[in-house]
Amino acid sequence: MSKTQEQIKKDVVDTLYWDARVDASNIKVSMEDENSVKLEGTVPSYSARSSAVRDAWMVSDVNFVKNEIDVEYPPELKLTDEDIKSNIESKLLWSSSIDSSKIDVSVTGGIITIEGAVDSYWKKLHAENLASEVAGVLSIDNKITVVPTEDFLDKTVAEDIVEAMDRNFNINVNKVNVKVKNGVITLTGTVSSWTEYRAAMNCAENTPGVIDIKDKIKIEY
Repeated sequence: MSKTQEQIKKDVVDTLYWDARVDASNIKVSMEDENSVKLEGTVPSYSARSSAVRDAWMVSDVNFVKNEIDVEYPPELKLTDEDIKSNIESKLLWSSSIDSSKIDVSVTGGIITIEGAVDSYWKKLHAENLASEVAGVLSIDNKITVVPTEDFLDKTVAEDIVEAMDRNFNINVNKVNVKVKNGVITLTGTVSSWTEYRAAMNCAENTPGVIDIKDKIKIEY
């Protein structure tokens, strides 16, 4: 049985307060329509903002999250753009998965732009995740290009993604459609939960030969 709007709102609020990564004291939760959640307010870090959105999506019967949370760091945190840039570059340098010499980082007023090239799509996401963990970050514009070190046939990439989904017990592979053109993946169809959605996305994100992903999957409870 579907939840009421009040039940959904309560579950989102409870999940935010449960998550130790999120200071939910300044987050307002409201319902825009039957299954659409709106998050407003402030959090003390960029990573907390990302976690808050994921928390809302994890609640059953939520099929859309509108994120209007702002990042406001404590006044005592005094970091210059150069400090932030240096800290991100150090994170990338110490990562065994990223060739940091091929990544450029620029920072303007806490807004991060990362550019360059990696050989796998998951590495593009990993670089952004590393940057998101650094204090002082307000937002991230990920302009990294994926350049595979070998050629992949679109048909092979599509088959690999579908087979990965078929092996995953969280996914009904018959309800997710995969199309590949020049390494760009388009995912369509419907899934029944955030868990199934993330499982499907992970299958695409971690498949060799993927250059970019167009996510058109819908969550329908």
